Amino acid sequence: MNVSEIILPHIKKSIELVFNTAVEKIEFQQTRKDFEGDITMVIFPLLKVIKGNPVEIGTKIGQYLVENTQEVVRFNVVSGFLNLVISDAYYLNFFNEIKDNETFGFVSASPNEKAVMVEYSSPNTNKPLHLGHVRNNLLGYSVAEIIKASGKKVYKTQIINDRGIHICKSMLAWQKFGIGQTPETAGLKGDKLVGNFYVAFDKQYKSEIKTLISEGKTEEEAKKLAPIILEAQQMLLDWEAGKPEVIELWKKMNQWVYDGFAQTYKNLGVNFDSYYYESNTYLLGKEVVQFGLEKGIFEKDPDGSVWIDLTSDGLDRKIVLRSDGTAVYMTQDIGTAIQRVKDFPDVGGMVYTVGNEQDYHFKVLFLILKKLGFEWAENLFHLSYGMVELPSGKMKSREGTVVDADDLMEEMTKTAGDIASELGKLDGYSDEEKAKLFNIIGLGALKYYILKVDPKKQILFNPEESVDFAGNTGPFIQYTYARIQSILRKADFDFVTLSPVEVLHNKEKELIKQIELYPEVIQNAAQNHSPALIANYTYDLVKEYNSFYQSVSILGEDNLDKKIFRVQLSKKVADTIKSGFTLLGIEVPERM
Repeated sequence: MNVSEIILPHIKKSIELVFNTAVEKIEFQQTRKDFEGDITMVIFPLLKVIKGNPVEIGTKIGQYLVENTQEVVRFNVVSGFLNLVISDAYYLNFFNEIKDNETFGFVSASPNEKAVMVEYSSPNTNKPLHLGHVRNNLLGYSVAEIIKASGKKVYKTQIINDRGIHICKSMLAWQKFGIGQTPETAGLKGDKLVGNFYVAFDKQYKSEIKTLISEGKTEEEAKKLAPIILEAQQMLLDWEAGKPEVIELWKKMNQWVYDGFAQTYKNLGVNFDSYYYESNTYLLGKEVVQFGLEKGIFEKDPDGSVWIDLTSDGLDRKIVLRSDGTAVYMTQDIGTAIQRVKDFPDVGGMVYTVGNEQDYHFKVLFLILKKLGFEWAENLFHLSYGMVELPSGKMKSREGTVVDADDLMEEMTKTAGDIASELGKLDGYSDEEKAKLFNIIGLGALKYYILKVDPKKQILFNPEESVDFAGNTGPFIQYTYARIQSILRKADFDFVTLSPVEVLHNKEKELIKQIELYPEVIQNAAQNHSPALIANYTYDLVKEYNSFYQSVSILGEDNLDKKIFRVQLSKKVADTIKSGFTLLGIEVPERM
């Protein structure tokens, strides 16, 4: 229990005794830095049930708490805010209880609790992962880890868009221009090789359009009549008909891509518990349409197409089956969601990590699933996020102007190495140790820069700014962690035993208060699906520690009890940094 939970019943009792009334909810906030206090009770909401001056009301409650609790030692009232000073004994007891708890802040999943499935990545198989996928993967993975830490079982999944005209374009270009190339013969990752042919297709397509326009066709006509697009469309029909040589090529090139993706995921530090493939799911949902028709949820138009009318819900009419009986993406998503709960019966909710351009799609999807009567449809969440752009502007896959995820990670590692070398703190490192450190710093910089921003906001990614060793950056936090590890290595005395310190330095108290917030931050981050709350909490903790580090002596302290306590406190800060960064998928180095 934190301090607000401990004093809450006492506050309620004081209001009953002093004002002869009962209140259900009490609002707390952190005390502002310019006032004395550790926690603040907001008086204003009480004025609805207690008539009087807020300063007088706060004073009476404060006096009661000082007289009747061990935790509250002093108070002051500023306007409608009751600032409470909490005893050093409370914070020391709290610290001693959690200092050796390696899973502090984490809640174990209850066996009866419904699981959550988090979907992220979900790429197309015609190109390698790019910067946009990086944000998607980092968000999805981190949110999954945070929800798990908050006390729920989590399944991580993705659906791979492995069919359709996009992969046929890459396949056809490989047939035409590939001369039998493989990832091995080309010396390229498979996803990059296939992506190159997607770009080659677009180049040839544009050339053919230009030729047709010069022969008198309109641009619209040229786009439809270009020989290469007609061939790609025929290949798609052949795939759908199960033509053996097309299926064989499709399987071969997709496997190249999967192998490439697996390497990128490993380097990025994300993983999955299950995979779904659109080639297996694109027919799912069609039987649900029949069920919906029978229940009157869907309606059939004269041309045979099936729709759902959501205008009374503030949306529009949405097609779920074309007149020729083929499914649309919405139908597939309906069927896939239902299939996932069949595959994982303990799933009671899902999180879809998809860019904000799909906001409307998910509003419609979730509403349809609710209307179909699925109980778990009440627990669906679209983790909508803004695009990532570079100073040079937007990225375009067809033109080969995207920022490749592998290249980005490599560049981040190189940038980290350049900056670390300039700072000249690498004496005694082997080349192997340097390479590992640069990778940890570079990827930490990338991940933190992306995850510290609220998911809904667009990001302008500046690689060099992200690797700054000062300010709200991953390397700054990693450096503080490494600094603490250095202190622990230098501590040549037993700092495991309980220190008998009874009075806290103000900086020590502020640090413990910050650590105490961690469990609540995890819960808030899980409820809000926001790794940014974890990232910025960790930064605040590091700022508080650096203020402590500058203000008090640690290893140079003469009093052994104080020295032991400060080393223990430093270790707990480091443990909490590491824990928070683990939820973000970021490593911390033992030395920098």
